[in-house]
Amino acid sequence: MKRFSILSALAVFAACGGGEPAESGAASSASAEPAEVAAPTANLPGGEMTTPEWFAVDADAQVAHIVLTAGATNDNNYWNYNGGTKGSMAITVPVGYTVTIDLVNNDPAMAHSVGVSAETSSFGAMLDPTPVFTGAVTENPTSMVDGTMPGETDTVTFTADAAGTYTLVCYIPGHGTTGMWVYFVVSADGSAGVQGAM
Repeated sequence: MKRFSILSALAVFAACGGGEPAESGAASSASAEPAEVAAPTANLPGGEMTTPEWFAVDADAQVAHIVLTAGATNDNNYWNYNGGTKGSMAITVPVGYTVTIDLVNNDPAMAHSVGVSAETSSFGAMLDPTPVFTGAVTENPTSMVDGTMPGETDTVTFTADAAGTYTLVCYIPGHGTTGMWVYFVVSADGSAGVQGAM
């Protein structure tokens, strides 16, 4: 059953062109190797670390809560998180914190997912949906019919128990390749906040 869903997802992805017209050629070359066009730079977004209304941290309880909206804007064919794409935003939580992410899907037409990935340099059309942290991925993350559908919300909770730079990425085939990812940083120094596009 899962193989059928993935094959169906690939067929739909191929039929719809995989995103913005300017990037569809680069995305189609990603079937053999990771797409160079969508590869993140080694640099995190700069600027002051802020605390937008969708991000909350409780230092005493050591918890962080993120409301991540897929399709918050129509940027990148609605394939964005809170308007951020292609690593234009970095969400930072302190190491050891319990993190809850509410994925809200505002895309009018497409399922989305989110997971914490170790991949930060390239995203192929098919990503391994095994998260860095136990529990840090939404249900049915690769399915266009059983993922988080338009108008739905999915919640994941996990412990960010290893400091490092990771990404929050959509595992629906082709979405990461076309830029549906932002940085997720687990800080060793206790810093928390958001940098970049919001």
